[in-house]
Formats: sequence, structure tokens, C-alpha cells
Amino acid sequence: MALASLKDLLEKGVPGRIVLVRSDLNVPLDGETITDAGRIIASAPTIAALADAGASVIVTAHLGRPKGEPDPKFSLAPVAARLGEELGRNVQLASDVVGTDALARAEGLTDGDVLLLENIRFDPRETSKDASEREALAKALVELVGDDGAFVSDGFGVVHREQASVYDVAKLLPHYAGGLVESEVKVLQKLTADVARPYAVVLGGSKVSDKLGVIEALAPKVDTLVIGGGMAFTFLVAQGLSVGTSLLQDDQVAVCKDLLERFGDVIHLPVDVVVADSFSADAATQTVSVRDIPDGWMGLDIGPESVKRFAAVLAEAQTIFWNGPAGVFEFDAFAAGTKGVAEAIAGATASGAFSVVGGGDSAAAVRHLGLSDDAFSHISTGGGASLEYLEGKELPGLKVLED
Repeated sequence: MALASLKDLLEKGVPGRIVLVRSDLNVPLDGETITDAGRIIASAPTIAALADAGASVIVTAHLGRPKGEPDPKFSLAPVAARLGEELGRNVQLASDVVGTDALARAEGLTDGDVLLLENIRFDPRETSKDASEREALAKALVELVGDDGAFVSDGFGVVHREQASVYDVAKLLPHYAGGLVESEVKVLQKLTADVARPYAVVLGGSKVSDKLGVIEALAPKVDTLVIGGGMAFTFLVAQGLSVGTSLLQDDQVAVCKDLLERFGDVIHLPVDVVVADSFSADAATQTVSVRDIPDGWMGLDIGPESVKRFAAVLAEAQTIFWNGPAGVFEFDAFAAGTKGVAEAIAGATASGAFSVVGGGDSAAAVRHLGLSDDAFSHISTGGGASLEYLEGKELPGLKVLED
């Protein structure tokens, strides 16, 4: 996949030009407090490189899932402040997306200035299924940067979306892959060609239906497929076990049974779980065999014996991809499984394995549990995009950059 790069743009020269950058700044918030600034930190180098080279930079990004209209709780104001700290320069925030304030601020930009537009998803055209509506928004974005503008796609977490600020705008401006997108693609290419073996994949999270594509794509190619999290219970039911009130996708049981029949030699499931009498941080808990889950109790984490077994197979791996927590790590009582798996992957990395944490909740778990980013070879900023890439799907936001 040959993409024009940020380096190519910088070599052409950017002083006096306005560059539109699509970043992924979708960070978790507690009120107005950012609880994990990982995506902001990862996005800053591309913006800094452009501003330092003399470009005026306009950044588009989304936060959360507003319903196509302004919503104060999804404002990018906290993000603008944190991005400014990371860049060491003032970041203006437009009060709208492509309205009068955005236009006025864009016209006033000088070399090295950075302007962040308000949440792009406040405009319903961003995610519209109607290509003409998306194109209209893309044209409004192009109007902000002018005839000599350029577009840098640096939001890897959204390149699997055919959205105005990701896809349509790239068709209207000279386009380049940002440093973050370039590095993410290089890492994922390493997971799909000439992989060092043994190759282990660890999948967790709540719904097995979200991971079926990647299981189908990777199970024939890997040496070990470890499954934890809520999705494991549908597999356990497929084995004929009772899982109490644990998360279960009844419509996926037959699919899981088929997967076990075809790939049972590589799939590793939990052998014990931590169960609770309710979904809460202070619920009563007990650790039981997967064969002895009591009626009325729900599994919220894998147990210590499962961690021990998973760690043993991961210790042998030379390549590891992890996407999805092993339990409800946000509650201390159910965090040990995810931490144990993460520490096992970190240990394998220290011994020379190449490890990739596939974004989303997995990346959040690493930081929430106090583990260092440096303990892993790479922490992706895009969970869904990483999975779709490994499934072999065409990602619109990357495909459009090839043209």
C-alpha cells in the first residue's frame, strides 16, 4: 500500500499554506476531565511537524456520539486545552464546525497557528449515508483551507469509516497519510506478512459477534487464539456448559460451536471465572470452575488458573496481537484477569516478542491498570480499524489516499 506521506508534503513546502488534518482525539472524559490522553499524545507529532514547518493547521476530530447536533457534553474544549499543552502552543477552538466562527478564525490564521474545529459530528453530514450530503460538508471544509490547501489523514481510529472528514475531503484536496496513520499501517502489515512464530492472538470484550470476522480471518493463521471477556461465555455454552446470568449471545452459540469444531486445536478458553451476584463494583464475588457457575451469578472476569494457563502459552509467542479486556477491568474486583494477561504479554515482549495492543478498551486498560506503554511494542489508537485491517477488509479512509 503506497501512500503519499507527511514527509512528501513537508518536502513540497507548507509555509503560507493551510493544512487540514483529520485527527482522532476521541478521548474518554469524566465530566470535563480527560481520563486517558493517549490519542491526543499520539496525534500531536503530526500537527507539531506541520506547524513547526510553517503551515497553518486546521484540525478536525470527533468526540463521542452526538446525534448530529451541538451537545455541550461532547464539546472539544477540554481536548483543545490538552492538545495545546502537548504542543506547547495555543490551540484555538472554533465554536462551530464550518460556520461563521470557523470561517473567521481560518481567515485569521498565520504560519504556525493551530485551529481545532468543534466536534465534527455536531454536523449530521459527517456520518450521512447520502454521499451528496457528505460531499457538501467536505466542500465546506475545503473552503476553510483555500485553493492551496492540503489534507493529512492522521486519525487511524476512523479510517474504516466512509465519512466526510475522513473520506470525501480526501477526494477534493491533495492528500497525505500522517505519521500516525503511516506507523499504524506498518505495524499491522507486520502482523499479516512474514509473522514471527509462534503467533498468538488474544481477544476479549463483551460480544463475540464483534470479533467473528477477525476470528474467521486469523484462526487459520495463528498458533494460539486466547479468548476471554464476556464473549467467552457464548463459547462455553457452545461446549454445553451453563453460564448463569453471564453475558450470552444465544444467536451466536451455533457459530461458536462451529468455530470450536474447526479451530479447537488453537482456541484457548477460560477454565475458571470470577462470578458476581450483580453487575456492580461492590457485588459479592467467588471464583469457580467454568463447569460450576451458579445459577443467578454472572461471570465478570477470568480466574487465576485461566491467567496462569494463558500466560504459559503467551510466554512462548514471538508475535502477539491483543484486542479486548478479559473482564470488567473498570471494577477493581474484576481487573485481575486483564492485568494478568497484560503482564503476560509485557513479559513476552521483554523476552523479545513483538506485541501489538489493538486500541480501544485494551489500550485504556493498559493505562487504567498502571502498566507502561513502553512494555508493549505498539499500542494502536484504533480498535475497530485494527480489527477490520486484520480481517482483510478494505478501509475507505486508506483506500482513498492511494488515488
